[in-house]
Amino acid sequence: MIKEVKLPEVSENIEHGDVIKVLVSVGDKISIDQPLIELETDKALFEVPSTEEGVVKEISVKEGDVINIGSVILKVETNANGKKDQDSEKKEKTSEKMEQTSDKNSVKESVQNEIDESLNSAKKSEFNKEDTEKAHSFESQRNPESETESEVTEKEEVKPLNDPEKVLAPASPSVRRLARELGVEINTVIGSGKDGRISDEDVKNFVKAAMNTSGSSSSSLSGRSLPDFSKWGEVKIEQMSKIRAVTAESMTNSWSVPMVTQFDKADNTLAEDFRKKYSEAVKTKGGNLTITSLLVKICSEALKKFPQFNSSIDLNKKEIIYKNYFNIGIAVDTDRGLLVPVIRSTDKKNIIDISAELNELAEKARSKKILPDEMDGGNFTISNLGGIGGTAFTPIVYSPQVAILGVSRATKEAVYINENFIPRMMLPLSLTYDHRIIDGADAARFLRWICEVLENPMYMFL
Repeated sequence: MIKEVKLPEVSENIEHGDVIKVLVSVGDKISIDQPLIELETDKALFEVPSTEEGVVKEISVKEGDVINIGSVILKVETNANGKKDQDSEKKEKTSEKMEQTSDKNSVKESVQNEIDESLNSAKKSEFNKEDTEKAHSFESQRNPESETESEVTEKEEVKPLNDPEKVLAPASPSVRRLARELGVEINTVIGSGKDGRISDEDVKNFVKAAMNTSGSSSSSLSGRSLPDFSKWGEVKIEQMSKIRAVTAESMTNSWSVPMVTQFDKADNTLAEDFRKKYSEAVKTKGGNLTITSLLVKICSEALKKFPQFNSSIDLNKKEIIYKNYFNIGIAVDTDRGLLVPVIRSTDKKNIIDISAELNELAEKARSKKILPDEMDGGNFTISNLGGIGGTAFTPIVYSPQVAILGVSRATKEAVYINENFIPRMMLPLSLTYDHRIIDGADAARFLRWICEVLENPMYMFL
């Protein structure tokens, strides 16, 4: 029996992805959950597992393809004896979910094609009264909130319909509506989907790029052309990966926020002794007890005491959104760039649970198994470069968060205590914050509170 394996929903607001690598070949025998392709979206690069088992008969995608949710990845010949294994129920539910997504996309495609075909037909005609009325009818379906073309006077030129050089951009009605609401000319947007189809993310990215370029004219980020560097020597040009491009865009957007970095040092001696003492016990539970996992728990408590650090700003509405949940992102260095998986509900988890989850998420990020959903919803981020080195750095806040904690390498220093110099393990910390919502004094108190807990863990219970 031949069955199709389709691309399932991978995350909210993710409609498509790039096929980076095909991991199986025709004739291969595959099992359920076996990785089939490596898929890269705007948020992550990960492996897509199979929902069927059997022999691969046909592969419908290749490296470099952009595929939508519900698209067929491959076809397999399964065992047709009618017996269900222990995973049959899981397969049926997944298949049903993918089919619903596929049907939904098919309906949208069908409606869009019908509208586009009719509009193009109207555009090519001589636009007699009957043809024009028909085109107006379809345009009303695409934009029920706008004026109909019949309301335009005879002297006015109906450019979207009778201009032979005007090509209708491939986009769904909802995407066109979004473009109108944001004041974007849909035909100027470059679509990332199949055959240049435009998604809502393409429209949003277009607006973000326009906002970034409008405020600056002194750098290449503003759209200014770069010189031909090959005139001075040999160059090598590589296309940005999606993750790198999204990171560049996100950091450029974040840089428009007024940020300040506060520095401090914590006497990490007791915390380091604690870490060494219980490291083996935590390892038996599947985790690594690190300074990062300790800081996740400490920062969770700090966010409770300083709620402005657990907020976001909506300048359009002049509102501050305070969050009553505690999700902390951890910056992970991978061969594809920086990824930030999120540990959720950190205030409700103990250090052993946090250590195990942190270890699991970091490994998934490095092995291309992290999903976009596992990097969403962070309130506050920790970036630890201590394993590499350095004395301090100024991390950039991940918008719409308002603060990020940077951790550098701890070193032994002579600290003057009770008229004596005593060797202590000192940990450099850097807190970057959004100065629109957080004042310098509050930042100093927040960071000092973290330092005091590291120096005396019982302080957290005061």
